[in-house]
Amino acid sequence: MIDVSGLRFTYAGSSAPALAGLDFRVERGEIFGFLGPNGAGKSTTQKVLIRLLESYDGAVTVLGRPLHDWNSDYYERIGVSFEAPNHFLKLTALENLQYFAALYQRMARPPHELLEMFDLARDADTPVSRFSKGMMNRLTVARALLHGPDLLFLDEPTAGLDPGNARRVRDIIRRERDAGRTVLLTTHDMVTADEICDRVAFIVDGEIKCTDSPRELRQRYGESGVRVEYDVGAGLLVREFALAGLNEDAAFLELLRTGSVRTMHTREASLEDVFMRVTGTTLT
Repeated sequence: MIDVSGLRFTYAGSSAPALAGLDFRVERGEIFGFLGPNGAGKSTTQKVLIRLLESYDGAVTVLGRPLHDWNSDYYERIGVSFEAPNHFLKLTALENLQYFAALYQRMARPPHELLEMFDLARDADTPVSRFSKGMMNRLTVARALLHGPDLLFLDEPTAGLDPGNARRVRDIIRRERDAGRTVLLTTHDMVTADEICDRVAFIVDGEIKCTDSPRELRQRYGESGVRVEYDVGAGLLVREFALAGLNEDAAFLELLRTGSVRTMHTREASLEDVFMRVTGTTLT
């Protein structure tokens, strides 16, 4: 669905490139995540791929055609959700979706159905100016699905959402993938990336540091362990032991023999742990 080779982009007035030679592929029917801190190049990559930024170097093919060869028909095939909501604030949620639906040659999803899907049906006739940030973000993702696109570009789709609605949006994205759509997701939310992405790319300072499935990255770079809470008479202490060689760890075995263990949990490296280890930076 997407094939990128040597992608470089520098903003006017900047001496450093925002994208410093990206190479990646997104396969049909997968959720591909771009993960990185603010300013890493995630949103710039999306803007190039949706043709908001055109003065780039490198080769980009989308949906089997060079990106430069697409015309306005490109937007019939892709759906875009921006990080910053951009609705008509004086219109209601329903009126916003009806307006944007009229821009496409087909409407695969009725606006009322999408509002129900994103738990916005009760607010269908409410002016968007009265929406919270989370409600606006859900409406933004809903709008991207109006015309049944083959390829979705979602920029921070769970930003500003409470845990329940974040899960709702993640479930919707998975269902879109299961229906055969391809999703390129840009985020610094490692929970979302770990739960729904088939593959992820770590991007820092405009460069991709590694690409693989979250599971493979955790296994390759993560260090699993066991967290033990035990009684020392005056209170509780906590120790962590490496999972590898645990059956021969003398200190761990001694704790088990003393009978002082109160809780014991295995701990797998998180995707954020792996990101910090691979890139040497945090997600802030």
